[in-house]
Amino acid sequence: MGTIDRYVAYATAFEEAYANDDWSKIEPFFTEDAVYEFVAPAPFGGKYGGRAAVLAQFKNSVNSLDRRFDSRAVEVLEGPTEKDGTVWMRWAAIYTLAGAPTCRMEGEERAEFAGDRIRHLTDSMTDAEAGRVGAYFAQHGAKLKPEK
Repeated sequence: MGTIDRYVAYATAFEEAYANDDWSKIEPFFTEDAVYEFVAPAPFGGKYGGRAAVLAQFKNSVNSLDRRFDSRAVEVLEGPTEKDGTVWMRWAAIYTLAGAPTCRMEGEERAEFAGDRIRHLTDSMTDAEAGRVGAYFAQHGAKLKPEK
């Protein structure tokens, strides 16, 4: 299985973990010393080292953001493709919330593999995109469901 196929398998497992809150499903896709990094202005950015910390951050992230909306969908805008020794894709996350307009967030993801496991996963969002999303939260954040 090539890295793109392995990445697609990881992305599928991530969606399953999101659906049933069983983050152990994605553990086999990461090296023990894996790093996850979200390159974006505060409050979005952060860096997490070690597989356990990466999985904990995914759970925390979806509980503090995604699950506070009524629904969430992820679209692949471009890729996945091999680029500069990584698997790269552009994505969009679309969130719906009763009484508020749809929130759409776009970014890029890169996965660097060591064998068949992800060693470094990086999501990034432009400053302009982070500003736009931040403005959405400033205007509609009070309507979000409480954090789990």
